[in-house]
Amino acid sequence: MLLKIVFLFPKQKRMLCVEKPWSEWTESNSKKAKFDWISKNIITFALSSDEFFRVSQCKSAKEMWDILEVTHEGTNDVKKAMKHALIQEYTTKNYV
Repeated sequence: MLLKIVFLFPKQKRMLCVEKPWSEWTESNSKKAKFDWISKNIITFALSSDEFFRVSQCKSAKEMWDILEVTHEGTNDVKKAMKHALIQEYTTKNYV
């Protein structure tokens, strides 16, 4: 079993992925893998069958969460557009 370690470099807007064999895992790596497994199970059991198939191929709980977030809330651009539309509707109906 391989552990995928991801290093994020926000200033350079890139990431580096390193895979580590199970025999080289540290205690910290084992804990992270355990918590990821628990998180994936919690998310999986909370979903309907349709939603489950949408995220069933994800490798991590974070990946599952990101897909569900975009599916139900939309991207940041969609959120901004909805907010702008609601503000426009509110101001045009003379509620102010």
